Amino acid sequence: MAAASTARPRPKVIVTRRLPQAVETRMAELFDVTLNLTDEPFSQDQLAAAAANCDVLVGTVTDRIDAAVFAAARAAGRLKLLANFGVGVDHIDLAAARGADVVVTNTPGVLTDDTADMVMALILSVPRRLAEGEKLVRAGEWRGWSPTGMLGHRITGKRLGIIGMGRIGRAVATRARGFGLTVHYHNRHRLPAEVEGALEATWWDNLDAMLARVDIITINCPHTPDTHHLIGAKQFALMQRQAYLINAARGEIVDENALCEALAAGRIAGAGLDVFENEPAIDPRLLELPGVVLVPHMGSATFEGRQAMGEKVIANIRVWADGHRPPDQVLEGWA
Repeated sequence: MAAASTARPRPKVIVTRRLPQAVETRMAELFDVTLNLTDEPFSQDQLAAAAANCDVLVGTVTDRIDAAVFAAARAAGRLKLLANFGVGVDHIDLAAARGADVVVTNTPGVLTDDTADMVMALILSVPRRLAEGEKLVRAGEWRGWSPTGMLGHRITGKRLGIIGMGRIGRAVATRARGFGLTVHYHNRHRLPAEVEGALEATWWDNLDAMLARVDIITINCPHTPDTHHLIGAKQFALMQRQAYLINAARGEIVDENALCEALAAGRIAGAGLDVFENEPAIDPRLLELPGVVLVPHMGSATFEGRQAMGEKVIANIRVWADGHRPPDQVLEGWA
């Protein structure tokens, strides 16, 4: 008589968006997986249906996984793990997840360098008017070099104000020092003296005070209720007229209407944006204003980064399936 199999059943996994091919293939090897081969974002009804019919839901930033989705999961009694493909979890109702007894994981650490590189690219692009110059060439309007043509500003010797000094903020600070920027930062908690010293960074406990004294501001904090519209009309009024705003974190941290008004009025000199308050919709004023560089939420868009994100998701699922706490479990109140 053949021995009874002791193999555990493979968890049912539903993935809401297309992932790198190698990641999808590995998931198919390990789990009972349903992939989204069209890459069309799920509607709220589709998210609720998925949450009711799987053990593990792999979501992304484009999914609004709210209380209604978790209510469907709780009613079905099946979903136990939400493995987020990404770091930010502001699109997930963590309190509702806890109420539905669903563990939430994310993919921290693997996107730090990619995002910091994008921040630095925007810091370089906006003062030097790279986007304006590129448009000039493509439009066939460039008439050759001239002593006063396309003048911008150097960044060496300027003060950089970093909002949020976590992994990405510190990686930005490291890069900024190489370009001769003086680093200032605002964070909920001051960095240890040895870290602050290594980065040659000056801490400001008052954000408004820092904003009034720096030349370039970069936002590198998570989006939470406390940081929603952290930068609005009041903050733009405090900034120097030659200041630039860089945002590669979350669009909702900036009041986009106030930003457009500040740019149009010349209260700040320019902005570099990788994220938008209502993305993929973009305020049409941003498309017309000079001194603005816009890129389509591509801070983490490297082959290496997305592959590493997928590997993190798979590791979290496997550890959970083995009955252990996943390494990247997110706690309610995470920020």
